[in-house]
Amino acid sequence: MAVDAGLVAWVAEAMAPVGTVTHRAMMGGATLYCDGVVFAIVADDALWFKADKVSDAEWDAAGAARFTYSMGEGRTGSMNYRRAPDEVHDDAEELRRWAALAIEAGTRGPAKRKK
Repeated sequence: MAVDAGLVAWVAEAMAPVGTVTHRAMMGGATLYCDGVVFAIVADDALWFKADKVSDAEWDAAGAARFTYSMGEGRTGSMNYRRAPDEVHDDAEELRRWAALAIEAGTRGPAKRKK
């Protein structure tokens, strides 16, 4: 599965007033960072924002589905990401609003240990 380069470019363009968006390849998708903070992933040609226990209620109220994936043998796993509301795909202000929630979740997450 290829990463939707147009979607990644749109997110970077829309987020320019907030910070610099970079990305890294991740299992057929991409992890998106805003000024070094993980805030989203692009997988299955969709944008998924980082969530956590603090922000879950807001994502639930918006009807944003959780990111799930097949683990084989009929098992399903999930990650702390929520599907971006439809309006973020054509409204930069809405994208920034939801991304701000995701960036907050990213900053609350545990810091990565250096090797």
